[in-house]
Formats: sequence, C-alpha cells, structure tokens
Amino acid sequence: MSKLDHMLEPRTSVRRVEVITETGRRRQFSADDKARFVEETLAPGAVVSEVARRHGLSPQQLFTWRRQMRQPVAIPVAPEPQTFVPAVVTPSSTPPERSPRQRRRLRKAPEGAENSGIIELEINGVTVRVGCGADAATVAAVIHALKTCT
Repeated sequence: MSKLDHMLEPRTSVRRVEVITETGRRRQFSADDKARFVEETLAPGAVVSEVARRHGLSPQQLFTWRRQMRQPVAIPVAPEPQTFVPAVVTPSSTPPERSPRQRRRLRKAPEGAENSGIIELEINGVTVRVGCGADAATVAAVIHALKTCT
C-alpha cells in the first residue's frame, strides 16, 4: 500500500454535499410568475418553504410577494380637463390699490388714462394686473407660471 492510498480513503463518512448550479446573478421574475408562485402557497395544505424550494426561492421572498399582493393597487387619477371661463368686465368705482411705483407712473400719464388698458386677471386667488404696453410674451409667461405653481 502506498502512502497515497490511505489518504484517498476517508476516515469519516461523507456528509451531504450541496452543488450550486446557479450563476449567482439576480433573477428577474415576471408578475405572472410571482402570482403563480404566491397562488401555490395559498392552496390548502401548502407549505411556503416547500413551494420556495421547488422554484429555487427563499421563503422570505415568497412572504414578501404575498404581502405586496395584499396591498391595494393605487389607480392613477386622470387630471381634470382644463376649461376656459368667460371674461367678466366690470367697471370699478374705486381705483385698485397701487404701489408707490405705480402711483408715480400714473402721475406722469395723461388725464383719464389711469384705467385705460389695464387688464386684471385672477388665477387661483392671485390677482395679476397688466398695464398698457406690457410685452405679450412676458404676460403669457407670468400666467403660465401662476397656473403651474398652484
């Protein structure tokens, strides 16, 4: 008998050996697969760990999927369609409140021109007054900004 022969003979019995055949990558399951696996665990007499073993999963993963499937699904609510409101023009007996800067401008304006050409918009509780000579692009940008902020 050679020196090598006695080294090949195990002195103790061989215990269970696990062979890993997976690549170790994270697996992706479709929603249908998850639902099918969870459904198997809900069958009468089913044992979650056995179902998990059969599909190469951990029981914790199946319990997580079960918990997720019990939660209600949030249905997205479509935004309300935007509608236009009619413009209301009302003569004002009292002049609107003005800042000191606006008052200085009005002093320079010709007689009777203080209310001519002023547009007043109320959007979501915010009032915007547009004086004569305002740039249309700037006014449009302000209105757009007010609509998106509120």
